[in-house]
Amino acid sequence: MVLAAALAELDDPYTRAALTAAAFTADGLLERLGAPAYAALARSETVPALRATRGDSPLDTLVRLFLLQRSVPAAAAAAALPLEECVADGWVVHEGDLVRATVDVRPYGGPEGQDWFIVSDLGCAVGGAGGIGSHEEGVVLGVGGASTTLAGITVRKPVTSALDLGTGSGIQALHAASHAGRVTATDVNPRALEFTRLTLALSGAAPADLREGSLFDPVGAETFDLIVSNPPFVISPGARLTYRDGGMGGDDLCRTLVQQAGEHLAEGGYAQFLANWQHVEGEEWQDRVRSWVPAGCDAWIVQREVQDVTQYAELWLRDSGDHRTDPDLYAERYEAWLDEFEARSTRAVGFGWITLRKSAAAAVNPSIVAEEWPHAVEQPLGSAVEAHFARQDYLREHDDAALLSAHFTLAEEVVQEQVGLPGAEDPEHVVLRQHRGMRRATKVDAVGAGFAGVCDGSLPAGRILDAIAQLMAEDPVLLRDRTPQAIRLLVEEGFLEPVR
Repeated sequence: MVLAAALAELDDPYTRAALTAAAFTADGLLERLGAPAYAALARSETVPALRATRGDSPLDTLVRLFLLQRSVPAAAAAAALPLEECVADGWVVHEGDLVRATVDVRPYGGPEGQDWFIVSDLGCAVGGAGGIGSHEEGVVLGVGGASTTLAGITVRKPVTSALDLGTGSGIQALHAASHAGRVTATDVNPRALEFTRLTLALSGAAPADLREGSLFDPVGAETFDLIVSNPPFVISPGARLTYRDGGMGGDDLCRTLVQQAGEHLAEGGYAQFLANWQHVEGEEWQDRVRSWVPAGCDAWIVQREVQDVTQYAELWLRDSGDHRTDPDLYAERYEAWLDEFEARSTRAVGFGWITLRKSAAAAVNPSIVAEEWPHAVEQPLGSAVEAHFARQDYLREHDDAALLSAHFTLAEEVVQEQVGLPGAEDPEHVVLRQHRGMRRATKVDAVGAGFAGVCDGSLPAGRILDAIAQLMAEDPVLLRDRTPQAIRLLVEEGFLEPVR
């Protein structure tokens, strides 16, 4: 496939206009295919979509051509696309009376209803059962669960500059272009930069400054208001596949990425990554990842999943299609993974999110929260991430006396649950539960439940506690002494919101 011509010619809007006119969009696909076939396509299962696109409409043709990778009659393709321009640009090729695609063009709905398109290598939709081992080392993947997760957790406030490090097919750069004045995208794979340029142009986004190189090498000493990266974080023996294997030992690539990010963040800027980290014998994973956080940065580290070393090896052996190769070769590669983990005393691997924020306060008293949260969350979480750091600022600035003088309100979508035996006069315990964002739940005692229930911003916390002490016949001084820590926790986890 030759992409150079496409890069030169895609300044015109004709291909994008043809795709949107045919309703080859996220909404159009859902309507045409129906929910079951649409969901199956996301799992890389094509039979339901093939059945749903037996017609000869332009949309049927485009689905079969780009998403299902079927050859279509040239006449049908000409009715759906500016065909000869697409041939000249390298998007499709003639095969007699048929036409086949050379790239995967996948509709992608933007957060504000934009009709975007992600361009990647054929046959590389993430999540298929067959793996991608038959593709070349420099393969460029399309949209997968990891990339949409990162897009969802990214803080989306307007910024002057953004960096997408390890851009791949350009999904993070595309999102950043919607709220950043200038976007820089880097990758060690030059083909990835070409695909990113196509993704941005076909989606109608502003072009990015594309640079080839590893980690922060392409940007020198530049700083950015936002850095995002879905890096090749897989902990593997060697570096067989550029898109996933970082080429450093263990979790060194993720460590290096996080440690170097602080030097490239502007004051108040965010750096957000997906990462894997080792669970090493005799070491807490939280301590390991906390040690990566650079000076001058606050951090929020969330571990979403843990796999033992056998599960982890099997996951990525399937990803690369090794389970479909010669059994002896599969066993040899499996052994290599386990040898690598044994040499590093690794018993499991964690996956999660790391967010850094550069701040002057962090240089003196950093807030580094490392927690495990494998439960369901409500995406997008960008605003919840921003709110987390705002709460850390508030708690850092307010001692216990200041908390008792402050006013709070109960956050929206928080409900109270009482758990106990049927008919019992009093519950065994009370739970506060969020139905938005992180969807946390926390146990509280009678004082905590009563306090949260009357927080409407009208009274300072200390006066509320005095009233509770009177109702419960407790010493108000003792209650004031022991309660600020509980208030602090409820604020930190987003159950209570300070009235600013």
